[in-house]
Amino acid sequence: MNRMAGISTKVYHGETYLGEAEMFVPPWKDQTQNPNQNLPLGNNREIRISHLSPHSERCPPLAILQTISPFSVRFKLQAKSITTHPLLHRFYLSCFQEFKSAVLTGGDEELHLVAMPSKVEKVSCFWCCSVQQRGLYTSCLSMLNMRCLSIVFDLDETLIVANTMKSFEDKIDVLSRKIDAEDDPLRVSGMSAELKRYVEDKNLLRQFVDSDSVVLEGSKLLTVQHEEVLSATQDQQRILRPVIRLPDKNVVLTRINPEIRDTSVFVRLRPAWEDLRSYLTAKGRKRFEVYVCTMAERDYALEMWRLLDPELRLISSKQLGDRVVCVKPGAKKSLQTVFQEGGCHPKMAMVIDDRLQVWDEKDQPRVHVVPPFAPYYAPQAETANAVPVLCVARNVACNVRGGFFREFDENLMRKIFEVYYENDAMDLPYSPDVSDYLLSEEYNGKDAPIPEGINGAEVDRRMNGLINHGDDRQMQPTTASFSPDDEVAANRASTGNRNTQSEGGSHAGAAPSVYIAVLQEIGRRCEAKVDFRSTVKNLQFSVEVLFSSEKIGIGMGKTREEAQLQAAENALRNLASSYLSFVGPISGGLRNDLDKSSNGFLEDTTS
Repeated sequence: MNRMAGISTKVYHGETYLGEAEMFVPPWKDQTQNPNQNLPLGNNREIRISHLSPHSERCPPLAILQTISPFSVRFKLQAKSITTHPLLHRFYLSCFQEFKSAVLTGGDEELHLVAMPSKVEKVSCFWCCSVQQRGLYTSCLSMLNMRCLSIVFDLDETLIVANTMKSFEDKIDVLSRKIDAEDDPLRVSGMSAELKRYVEDKNLLRQFVDSDSVVLEGSKLLTVQHEEVLSATQDQQRILRPVIRLPDKNVVLTRINPEIRDTSVFVRLRPAWEDLRSYLTAKGRKRFEVYVCTMAERDYALEMWRLLDPELRLISSKQLGDRVVCVKPGAKKSLQTVFQEGGCHPKMAMVIDDRLQVWDEKDQPRVHVVPPFAPYYAPQAETANAVPVLCVARNVACNVRGGFFREFDENLMRKIFEVYYENDAMDLPYSPDVSDYLLSEEYNGKDAPIPEGINGAEVDRRMNGLINHGDDRQMQPTTASFSPDDEVAANRASTGNRNTQSEGGSHAGAAPSVYIAVLQEIGRRCEAKVDFRSTVKNLQFSVEVLFSSEKIGIGMGKTREEAQLQAAENALRNLASSYLSFVGPISGGLRNDLDKSSNGFLEDTTS
């Protein structure tokens, strides 16, 4: 078989000519019609590097790219001669030693040239990986170096409950009619108590609307404090907003538009919010980048968030415009919408919300569902257990972060340093996903009751015990630089203890990434969407493979990766007869007896 021929290419950094190199394209990418199609070549077969990425302190560029854009190698590039092209070699050494990538921009896509080590001495060589969103690489580089993920909060009934005079009146009217129609004395008693709570808070709000003051029990008079805030308009003028804070009651009275009294709002903050907020930025170290996604109006959403984060510790004033995201009522929330400016990749983000179905289906595995905050209907629900709902959410976030970076450090980073230019793209390791470390919806508080009288650590242990299932094996100490509470939580996060080989031994011949990459390539060539959906039931992971929304494979296992591997293999087997023409060029890469060309891609069997 003939080896794949390279495309002779001139490489420029801006207007500076660096040298000549050969470009090698994967043989399964069909280039028979136009060899230069979809390649960053100008009319003169030139590659022009626009700029270098920022320096990465600890994460090599390939580890970042595999996390945010897995198996996205578009081509390989190798300098023709070091002696005749010394500038290109010096450029290569600079990128290699400083953990920088060379960026080629075109449209919304970024192409990153990654300097790769070679098994051949003194060879300047690169892999080119694609990132579909500009700016995403830089954002995620910073987050991964800082060991930081993203967290997205819903507002209403997740962190706060807010009412205007109109909403109070409507709820009181509905509840009064229900009481009149109810015959059960027990239900009447419960609804009457709820009605009383609504009336009491409505009366306080009425005082605030009429006189900018409230009278509490014992005839204590509180008047408004005018807090200076930035308006939501483009000019961001400073306005004075009348506010009364009752911290001992977790209550704030505010006015969305200071000029219109009817926009006054009575807000109840969910207990333990301060504990969760403190964890996110403890000791000045940001553990999560914070976003808000709500179906509320923008002015209202910005004010509610200001009440939750008055010192702007979680979201700075400059970030508010991009990070408080309002979607239209009835529309689906999605992480793609939240991160439309390239602030984070969805697989590095988790969501805290009281509703799962409002989120796009592909984002639902990353949602931690909390019980709706219902201070009028069930005022004791937050305090009935020793650990409040938001403290449980804090424990979940801690475990997710610990598990994610354990996988990132102990698996992905370690294996990335073992990948050479001559390797194949399918040799890249699995990259972690936040959804790997979140319990499925059925475990979000439903099957893990928290009895009274136990502390946060015990609750955390019991929640994770649903998956640990009595496994007392010690996990190896992490190499990540976590704070002590992160490391303890990471050790408890059993879902982070991933096994890249099936215990049954039937899959020992190939890494899960190979099967997944093959399926994704088939989907790309068929213009079909390939989805993996995982659930946890009866202490077993189940993964389904959907090909254009049709289920083509399913796998079960004690770990998510084991189930995913089995599902991918079964899906490939089911596709073999119908899509043999697509599988052929790729699946040949799985044969153990197939030689690889010197540039690291499979030999071109079509020539």
